[in-house]
Amino acid sequence: MSAPFVSLRRCCQRSALLNISRRLWSSDSASPPPLHTRVLLYLTQRFYDVEMFLSWTSRLRRKGIQKKNAYYGFTQKYYGTDIAAAYYILSLKGGFRYVGQSEWFSADKRGTFNWGFLDHRETPLEEVNMSYTVINYRGLENLVDQKSLRSLSLRGCPQVDDWFLSRLHLFQDSLQELDISHCPHITIGGLAALSNLRGLRRLDVSSLPGISSPGLVIILLEEMLPQCKITATGYNHNLRQEEGEMKEEHMQAQR
Repeated sequence: MSAPFVSLRRCCQRSALLNISRRLWSSDSASPPPLHTRVLLYLTQRFYDVEMFLSWTSRLRRKGIQKKNAYYGFTQKYYGTDIAAAYYILSLKGGFRYVGQSEWFSADKRGTFNWGFLDHRETPLEEVNMSYTVINYRGLENLVDQKSLRSLSLRGCPQVDDWFLSRLHLFQDSLQELDISHCPHITIGGLAALSNLRGLRRLDVSSLPGISSPGLVIILLEEMLPQCKITATGYNHNLRQEEGEMKEEHMQAQR
């Protein structure tokens, strides 16, 4: 439905609600209208203002996330891919460690960080912690040149989804540890894409709300990644029950 028709429909709805409320308000009785009537009138007058405000803030938030995940091409041009990747991570309040270094560079809750990372030009990243940041598929472009990336933590990232996981194959030659626990938008389709990460040794898929039949999913992951230790806590699953349901579905399909 086009925007003008939607606006017209909303105006008609609001007008009807206002008329009802005004009739309730203009009672012949001299006493003031009851509380629920006054609340109804107030909400009627403010409902679409609040709806418009929420819609506007939602669009603004999405735009802000895309801006934070912009490609750091200018930084790459003048400082190199390693510094650009490091700056992107710190800008999203993440943390990292360079290859051959024990020191971690990370941003605090206010987003402030130590600029000493600029002293490590042409030093690739080995461990990256982006837990609870707004990193998304677009922002991953800033890390694709990190061929020495061994450990990546994406715990609790609300923007990490199946599309994001499908692009992790870029690190198939180096990535050994991956934490995608508590990510709300990951489904079994995204987990299937991890089959490309043959070098993976540790995988945490705990508490993924988008996963149904977690017991069977874990079995499939173990078959896809036989050398990988799978961690999957936070599920209330029964493997035998799920296997029974799977066998029953298979028998019904054969009939």
